[in-house]
Amino acid sequence: MKLVTKNLTFKPEDEYYLNDVSLEFEAGRLYTILGRTLSGKTSFLKTIAGLQPVDEGEITLDEKDFRSIPVWERNVAMVYQQFINYPHLNVYENIAFPLKQRKMSAADIKQEVAVAISQVGLEGFEARKIQELSGGQQQRVALARSLAKKAKILLLDEPLVNLDYKLREELRYVFKNLFDSDLSTESILIYASTDPQEAMQLNGDIVVIDEGRVLQTGPAKEVFENPLNIKVAEITNDPAMNILPGIIDDKEIIFNEDFKLNLPSHLSHLDSGKYFFGVRATDLNLDDSGFSFTVDISEISGSETFLHIHQDELKVVLMIEEVRNFNLDDQVKISMDMNRLYVFDANGDLIFSPYRGN
Repeated sequence: MKLVTKNLTFKPEDEYYLNDVSLEFEAGRLYTILGRTLSGKTSFLKTIAGLQPVDEGEITLDEKDFRSIPVWERNVAMVYQQFINYPHLNVYENIAFPLKQRKMSAADIKQEVAVAISQVGLEGFEARKIQELSGGQQQRVALARSLAKKAKILLLDEPLVNLDYKLREELRYVFKNLFDSDLSTESILIYASTDPQEAMQLNGDIVVIDEGRVLQTGPAKEVFENPLNIKVAEITNDPAMNILPGIIDDKEIIFNEDFKLNLPSHLSHLDSGKYFFGVRATDLNLDDSGFSFTVDISEISGSETFLHIHQDELKVVLMIEEVRNFNLDDQVKISMDMNRLYVFDANGDLIFSPYRGN
């Protein structure tokens, strides 16, 4: 089974929600639509579900026109950021609702609901009212109802974004197990997210989207290691990859008068001139023999510290794998792993990746 979109464009009021989007999705593979808020992820999913029109473009399923099929006949299930359940029904009834609409027998409904409940780990909650459940449990009910439909296309629109950290980790594990199960061989699974770490953990194919336009597609590892341009490098990293303007001149990389590095041998083929250099927060290190920077802010996240620092006009973020306290305007010294340095040209396009060279 293959779902294909061709030149999908939606531009209400002179603002692109979708801009010439052409993609292919096959059953048996997980696809993550990765982009910032308002990048076009939800618009794309709604278009597939038939909930949003487009100005131009085609959608086909196995080479048959999908846009001509009414919404209620598309066999698409969608799970939203805000979990949607029927508050007057219990867990079992919520999950069984679409099956009753299909006039399935009571025995078949019981069997399908039992399978879906088992898949999301809600055994023993069948008689609970929705109001008696936690947010994570309610999201599981919404997911189970979608799974019970056995839809050909399953769309998940940032389903974990409104949950706390622990619940996100728990449900992400549930999703990963589902994607690795036999279900994935029968369905097209499309998961929208703003979180690059989530996209990497799900480890499927990634579609990077920004301002309604597709920037890059491919396996998660390939896109992460070899972003086509600066925008992709920023979107696929959290915090965003540090991008530093600099000049190659006389066997040096010059960021400013106080921050110069010897040009490493693996970059010696590059001509003199202006470039952008990319380095991840994890590839910057505190180093007493390094370059001086001033602390702007220190953020502690779990067992890690994210340090926002600057030197003149240069601003970077580095990650420290421990909890450390810093004060505003503290002076720190840093170095960078030159073997992990990316190089982009003046237009922002990748010209050197540490994972594959030129």
